[in-house]
Amino acid sequence: MATPLVSIDIAVNGVIQPRTVEARTTLVDFLRDHLHLTGTHVGCEHGVCGACTVLLDGEPVRSCCLFAVQAKGMAVTTVEGLAPQRGQLSTLQDAFCEAHALQCGYCTPGMLVACHALIERTPHPSEAEIREAIGGNLCRCTGYQQIVDAVKRATAPAAEVSK
Repeated sequence: MATPLVSIDIAVNGVIQPRTVEARTTLVDFLRDHLHLTGTHVGCEHGVCGACTVLLDGEPVRSCCLFAVQAKGMAVTTVEGLAPQRGQLSTLQDAFCEAHALQCGYCTPGMLVACHALIERTPHPSEAEIREAIGGNLCRCTGYQQIVDAVKRATAPAAEVSK
């Protein structure tokens, strides 16, 4: 039995991506296999771990739990789209490096996207707000403190960071 094909166009990191995909293609598989944006990781494939988190019209979602066709006509931002330009790091990405929040790196894309969404809503979040924002993302290295420190560093006034 032939698998139905569907034409979609999704704006990914600001670029419209017209493609024809199988109706059952998940958003994470679309990003990784069709667009070769491998920054978004596939973890549990049940939406539990958060490694596949992307922004869909600005809201964090689990891309393993959505079909690509559900994102038709919408805007998706992946971890690659957080950087201001190719080869540059955003303030948040740089803070992750400075605070040693990258650890093994598996959860990092999802953590960065979740933290980016938090900062967009709350430019100067409290530690409790940071912990709540990353609460749905699992880190097997148990390094949540470095991630919290990175977000604080990225959102602190410049005078506080230089201390």
